[in-house]
Amino acid sequence: MPDILTLPLSLLSYPQIDPVIFSIGPLSIRWYGLGYVAGILFGWWYSRRLVQTPRLWAQGQAPLSPVDLDDLVVWAAIGIVAGGRIGYILFYDLQRYLAHPLDMLALWEGGMSFHGGMLGTTLAMILFARSRGIPVWSLFDVVAAGVPPALGLVRVANFINAELWGRPTDAPIGMIFPTDPLQVPRHPSQLYEAALEG
Repeated sequence: MPDILTLPLSLLSYPQIDPVIFSIGPLSIRWYGLGYVAGILFGWWYSRRLVQTPRLWAQGQAPLSPVDLDDLVVWAAIGIVAGGRIGYILFYDLQRYLAHPLDMLALWEGGMSFHGGMLGTTLAMILFARSRGIPVWSLFDVVAAGVPPALGLVRVANFINAELWGRPTDAPIGMIFPTDPLQVPRHPSQLYEAALEG
């Protein structure tokens, strides 16, 4: 518990938002998962608009068709989830998963890594581009336009989960996150990232 005399004069209160939106029996819908789904759908919608706008492309022709883009969404979603999970296992909790390998499949327990998701998606896009004869850098250009809002949504979900908080601060914008073992005021870095990425 922080010493009341060392706290800043004004702190933002951490809003106690339930990470679970609703549950039906054993199935729970979480803000984090909704952030991923909404981000993927927004990226798909926005990228589709880009490829259907001829004036944006040299000779009026996008590097891929809307049908290619529809297929890419499936590849990218697999890359995000598989890469994010593998990254989490390797970077954050390898010993646990070596001791209990079946826990690797327990996605409902949480455990995704941004770095792994990015690497998984990048690999999926490279493989997809090669399989369709699409220039990889052109594909990256199309996808990159829709990514920032998706990242912003996931960062808001990180805030709701009270994870990825920032450095300690004595600034009035600091807040004490319930998951912080030190229980000191910290920057809400997830919200900074959501605003600057999205």
